[in-house]
Amino acid sequence: MPTSTSPAPADAHAKPSILHQPKAVWAVAFACVISFMGIGFVDPILPAIGEQMHASHAEVELLFTSYLLVTAVAMLGTGWVSSRIGGKRTLILGLVIIVAFAALASLSPSIGAMVGFRAGWGLGNALFIATSLAVIVGSATGGVPGAIAIYEAAMGIGIAVGPLLGGILGSAGWQWPFLGVSVLMLVGLVGTILFVPNAPTTARRLPLSAPIKALRHRGLLILSLVALLYNWAFFTVLAYAPLILGFDAIALGMVFFGWGLLVALFAVVVAPRLERRFGLVPVLIGAFVLMALDLAAMAIFTDVGAVLVATIIVSGICSGLNNTLVTQAVMQVAPVERPVASASYSFVRFFGGGLAPFVAGVVGTAVSIHVPFWIAVVAIAGAVVLLVASGHRISDAVAAAEAADEQVLPTAAGDAPAEPVVLVDDALDEDASAIRAAERQQDQQPAHR
Repeated sequence: MPTSTSPAPADAHAKPSILHQPKAVWAVAFACVISFMGIGFVDPILPAIGEQMHASHAEVELLFTSYLLVTAVAMLGTGWVSSRIGGKRTLILGLVIIVAFAALASLSPSIGAMVGFRAGWGLGNALFIATSLAVIVGSATGGVPGAIAIYEAAMGIGIAVGPLLGGILGSAGWQWPFLGVSVLMLVGLVGTILFVPNAPTTARRLPLSAPIKALRHRGLLILSLVALLYNWAFFTVLAYAPLILGFDAIALGMVFFGWGLLVALFAVVVAPRLERRFGLVPVLIGAFVLMALDLAAMAIFTDVGAVLVATIIVSGICSGLNNTLVTQAVMQVAPVERPVASASYSFVRFFGGGLAPFVAGVVGTAVSIHVPFWIAVVAIAGAVVLLVASGHRISDAVAAAEAADEQVLPTAAGDAPAEPVVLVDDALDEDASAIRAAERQQDQQPAHR
């Protein structure tokens, strides 16, 4: 006769560890690390590229602008592609394009050719980023917050290590960081082929207009605009500041390595704790205010190297908080499929990231090196205004999603664009599996007649 001291009931409802994930999650997360390393790889070699190719600041900044604007526009088609060829094949296609164009960028004979190859790189980046986020959210155990934490951890590690490794490779020549990205993404491609499973493609094919139509949802639109304004400031720091510092590749790599460490720490460890204690919108507003003050210090002391270095590193705190919380909120409040939400959000935000470096290069040369940072302050102030005006709407939408106890089952992984499965209680997991098995059995019956 069973005793009442058995611990089974308590264990049955224990929350799974974030580290206990399918191989598909870790394979895609590794590729994400390399993808985000690719952004930071370029930072330490920007001055060297400008000097050796006799390019102006504005021309050098086009390396970011072409990459990010093509990424933004291509995001509109990622759901259309993944819903027809599947998530895994879309990841593979994106990775193949990145491997090819990163290698071609290392062979560029001119700044114009390099800008063009970076644009091709951006196409692969769009296919990979939108689909990787959807696959991780759709494959990971532990719900949306845990999946976002894995994605942001991959981003943080990549952003932290990228500049340091890029600085080391860049000290031997500006070509080597591009080759490094190509080789490492090739490793990510192999991992994706081996470990991300082939699952049936969803029967619903997404139209090209789906990401634009999704922006009719007010919560998604507001968060996307907030992300656009934030990305303007983010890429002003990431792409323009290295040109002002005038450091060599190793020194720039060390500065942005410190910045990236804070991005990773505050994205993975600090952001979830602050959100649980104070709420999403208050933490975001606080982070944006801190970032505005930090950018104002950059604007005032742009020509003081020590202050600029310190403020660049400190901005990693704000970036880590914002990256995690805004992405998580988007994936929770958007009433559309994960690939569509990711594509809509990324389409809008990367426009800010794409325009900011070019504008900074032009304005910094034509007017003053201080002005680009002041423009970034204005952008962050605009994000704060949006959050204050619509904070209650965002908070209510996130609270509703959390109240639904939404969990994403591992069976949604692979080639199927990630779809949430809402469970009222963990105990319903077995019932849901039984229902799916019965439905599959019914579908097979006509074949035996």
